[in-house]
Amino acid sequence: MSLSANHPLVDGRTSNSPLVTALRGGKPSRRPVWFMRQAGRSLPEYRKLREGISMLDSCLRPDLASEITLQPVRRHDVDAGIFFSDIVIPLKLAGVDVEIVPGVGPVLGSPVRTAADVAYLPELTDEALEPIRQAVALTVAELGTTPLIGFAGAPFTLAAYMVEGKPSRDHLGPRTMMHADPETWTALANWAADASGKFLRAQLEAGASAGQLFDSWAGSLGLADYTKFAAPASARALDHVRDLGAPLIHFGTGTSELLVAMRDVGVDVVGVDYRLPLDEANRRLGGSVPLQGNIDPALLSAPWEVLEAHVREVIAAGESAPGHVVNLGHGVPPETDPEILTRVVELIHSIPVAGATEMNS
Repeated sequence: MSLSANHPLVDGRTSNSPLVTALRGGKPSRRPVWFMRQAGRSLPEYRKLREGISMLDSCLRPDLASEITLQPVRRHDVDAGIFFSDIVIPLKLAGVDVEIVPGVGPVLGSPVRTAADVAYLPELTDEALEPIRQAVALTVAELGTTPLIGFAGAPFTLAAYMVEGKPSRDHLGPRTMMHADPETWTALANWAADASGKFLRAQLEAGASAGQLFDSWAGSLGLADYTKFAAPASARALDHVRDLGAPLIHFGTGTSELLVAMRDVGVDVVGVDYRLPLDEANRRLGGSVPLQGNIDPALLSAPWEVLEAHVREVIAAGESAPGHVVNLGHGVPPETDPEILTRVVELIHSIPVAGATEMNS
């Protein structure tokens, strides 16, 4: 199976874009930049659009999800849209009782903690993903030569939510289950892997030009536990999309010690959070893959001269890697001034790429 003939990566709309060029280790015409959580979060037009509509409902209405995805591309001139959704959407579409509670996060009707709980989980069907395909198709039609990035939550993060039943600071529940009941953990992680993999595949088939697996909570694991209990499920999630040939990015927070293992699940690009300089990340990875990152989101509220110096440092550190997509070392904070993000994009685009070849910009 491969992407359709009218897919943006196949028909040429996005194949030479700065983002895709950098993700594949080439020299883009300008430095590509996008921001995690750029869709929504800090934009007043997003808050206006979302008035009176719950988070999960706004993700499942194709017209709304598409418009929210497009807003930051229009406003900031970023080099990619990131599909507006949530990592628990595959759970919701499968029929799991989950809601996003304002100020709390995802909350499940009942946690998944036993072998019987896992056996009772419904399967995510292809038909249930139709709203996702529609939203992606609407978005890609508007983006033109700007690529859309599809995304999914990594199985560890998804399964950790399911065990805890809500957000957690230390993830003791899933970490205990791995060792106390490894068979149940593996069954749950595999269920989460298949749900995330199908979710990502629907986005890529419908027109997304790259995919990112987010492992928000992998940093709570040591390397041995990550390698044994999380990495195999992440590889399984990505197995759902490898045949499509789109570039794949893997990102986690607090994962400086896990970068090699995260690369080894089989990805083209590794995202690095703000804790580790990119030149050191590249050294640990042996110069093997392009990197994405890693402006510290805290500095978006610092004086401009401080932020500018930091952005230039990040770009200089990223020069050592085979490719570099500029991003934040985590998501856009909700209180960020949107004008600052636009200014950061302008700054990044103004710094020339050494050895760049002329391509679509």
